[in-house]
Amino acid sequence: MTLQPTPLTPPPEDATESLENAIELKEVEGLSQGQIVFRRFVRHRGAMIAAVVLFLVVLLATTSIGVGLFHGWWQWDYIRKHDIAIPGGRPTLVISLAHGIQLGDFPFGQDTIGRDIFARVMRGTQRSLTVMLIIGTLATTIGIMIGAASGFFRGRIDTLLMRFTDMVITIPIIVIGAVLGKLIGGGNAILLGVALGLVTWTTMARLVRGDFLSLREREFVDAARVAGASNSRIMFKHMLPNAIGVIIVNTTLLMASAILLETALSYLGFGVKAPDVSLGQLINEYQSAFATRPWLFWWPGLFIVLIALCVNFIGDGLRDAFDPRQQRRIPNQRKTRQR
Repeated sequence: MTLQPTPLTPPPEDATESLENAIELKEVEGLSQGQIVFRRFVRHRGAMIAAVVLFLVVLLATTSIGVGLFHGWWQWDYIRKHDIAIPGGRPTLVISLAHGIQLGDFPFGQDTIGRDIFARVMRGTQRSLTVMLIIGTLATTIGIMIGAASGFFRGRIDTLLMRFTDMVITIPIIVIGAVLGKLIGGGNAILLGVALGLVTWTTMARLVRGDFLSLREREFVDAARVAGASNSRIMFKHMLPNAIGVIIVNTTLLMASAILLETALSYLGFGVKAPDVSLGQLINEYQSAFATRPWLFWWPGLFIVLIALCVNFIGDGLRDAFDPRQQRRIPNQRKTRQR
């Protein structure tokens, strides 16, 4: 009598994962890669809430006091001095169940010389967001160029570019940012963003290099080379779109760290300077009034935390959208080790 081998049944965890993969593949059937990423992103609740909150913050900061020639709906600016409305310059904002929300003339309060804190916080938010966008754009561009050239050409070019990158990494970013901010920025938010963007590209360059090292061995790169495509066309037409997921995700994380870096430099006195304001510069200016007028700290600190958290949550949502299996790999590896 011969024993028949019993069929091996997959563990319940693997069966559940296979079913989830089949359902997901059915849902995205016929959609482009961009549509698939967008569908996954909008299903990420944290990222969507963060995107809405960040949009509202940007909308409030730009429309309240205006931008450039556009005059906002708020009655005060961030420079003019006014009579103290409430003793001590306390906020006129009142929230109650009986009367709802009452803004008053100075909802965020006033400083010691009567300037409106709401207008100053909105101006500081504008400048901090400007620096953040400039740093993100410039650092991403430099990182892509250096990382792509290093990963594609390899050899001496790779060695030279990566040793230069390592040299920049060894210098503390707060130190080199302070020096460049002092020399180039001169208190101007745009020049400060350019100066900081010149030193914050290193992580992006290393990530792009790693992607290009693996992409250059793929069949479509060989096919493009056989078809007579130039190196620049292969790099930016064929390889770069395949690395766009890593670039977008790390750009958002770079921008989140950029606003914290700008805040730190402005707080130390190496960033935006008076009469212009940024969120970090406001905290630096009002640090002596923390014990007596804490609301001068509350509002700029709240907006710094809010913007940084929103950008980080958006980055997490983009990461999960471009790589939805990332959360599953770690548990599976642990289960394999336990077995």
